[in-house]
This record gives sequence, C-alpha cells and structure tokens, in this order.
Amino acid sequence: MRPRRLRSALTVLSAVAAAATWALGPAGPASADTQRPAPARQAAAAHGLTSVTDLLAQRLLLADKVAAAKYGTDTPIDDPVREAQILDDVRTRAAALGLDPDAVAAVFRDQIEANKLVQRGLYARWDANPGERPTERPDLAKEVRPALDRITTGLLAALRDTERARAVPSCGPRLATAAGWSAYAHRLDALHLEGLGRALPSVCAGSR
Repeated sequence: MRPRRLRSALTVLSAVAAAATWALGPAGPASADTQRPAPARQAAAAHGLTSVTDLLAQRLLLADKVAAAKYGTDTPIDDPVREAQILDDVRTRAAALGLDPDAVAAVFRDQIEANKLVQRGLYARWDANPGERPTERPDLAKEVRPALDRITTGLLAALRDTERARAVPSCGPRLATAAGWSAYAHRLDALHLEGLGRALPSVCAGSR
C-alpha cells in the first residue's frame, strides 16, 4: 500500500475504533437519561453510509469461511487470477450503474486486501492455537462465493445510492461513525475491526 493510503487506512481505523468504543459505551444498562441513540437514528445521522459499512462487515465475516476452506490445503490466500476477475466484473457492473469503474474497483480492491488481512490473522491464530482450528471445511464454490456475490451486488447498489454522500468533505467522519455502528452491530473482534479499517480508505471519493 502506498504511504498516503497507509496513513489514510490507519486514520480511518483509529476513527472506527473510537466510534465503536463510543457506541458500546460504559458497561451495564443505560438509564433513561443516558440511553444511547438507537442504531437506526445513528445510521440516519451517518447519512445512510451504514448501508455500505454493514456490507463491508458482512464481507469481512465471510473471510472466516474462506480461511477455513483454504487452511491446511495448497490453496493460497492470494489468488491474483480470481482477484482480477472480480475487479473486471465490478468495473463492468459499475459502468452499467453509471458509476466510475476505476473508483468502484478501488473500493473492491480494498475489500480484497481486507479479506486477506483477516485470513492471514486467522491462519496465525490457528497455527498458534490448534484447538481453535476449524473442524469443517466450507465449499468455496457452492457456499462461500455465492454469498460473496450477493454482497457484491448489494455493495454496488449501496455505492450507487450513496454516491452523493461519499463525495462531500464530511464523508470521512460520517463513514467512521457508520463503521463504528456496523462493527458494534456485527460484534467484530480486534482482527475484524482491523480488517474493517483496511476496507474503508477508498469509500469516500475525496480519499482516493
């Protein structure tokens, strides 16, 4: 990753972590006076960007199944041919939706890298803790890729619907807020939270 993109990813990750911590709030039930805003209201405050960040979180959670399918086999985490196919496909579909193909490809490239970050983290965890290794091997072709394809379709639609919101200067903080709520809603652990930070840098048009 280029230094500018790395700084952007680290900045966004810090914002996501702060937003997630704020969303979780102090332990224990909230009183009537201190009750946190409902996620739906907070999502509205983020100008609909949770429609994007929720899908990014869902895609990251599927990395667990991808890793479980590959772990202990000869199938590598990096798959340049498959990655190129995905990017070519989203460019074509983005153009049909009236979106900038290269900008959309940049978003999906970040999703691929975020997914691989989680996979590598899981590999390291399983190597260090054999008892945590997956006991089942999901079918990549029949189970995982159809789910990824559904998320791709949803994410393309969300990018189209949020095109204006992603082009304004306030996109960054709103995206961090939305990501914090998505991290909270999907109960992302530290590894997946790091992956979410890696998935975000190209979402706002001004950050590319």
